[in-house]
Amino acid sequence: MLFLCYPKCTTCKKAEKWLKENHLEYKMRDIKEENPNYEELKQWYERSGLDIKKFFNTSGNLYKELGLKDKLPDMSEEDKLKLLATNGMLVKRPLLITEDAVLTGFKEEQWRSQLII
Repeated sequence: MLFLCYPKCTTCKKAEKWLKENHLEYKMRDIKEENPNYEELKQWYERSGLDIKKFFNTSGNLYKELGLKDKLPDMSEEDKLKLLATNGMLVKRPLLITEDAVLTGFKEEQWRSQLII
């Protein structure tokens, strides 16, 4: 299981604590230091079944500075993925990738239902 996070993010800290409390093994990756590339994002997006907007950190400063709320509707899916690959701070976090699921953000009930049998 791959856990992409920003170590200073409080939601990421909560998610990591939850993973540890539930004895789930994961590999941690700092999303700012090692941003997901285009191919990874494309694969995760296609596997997730989610709207591409769920992969954007819509509450982040960079998202707001770039005016993406207004720009995204006119962009192609490919351009959105390419944009996400430019900076980890644009990507919704935490991002958890398992064999069976791609989870964006930390919603405990969703994680519990997807990860704990």
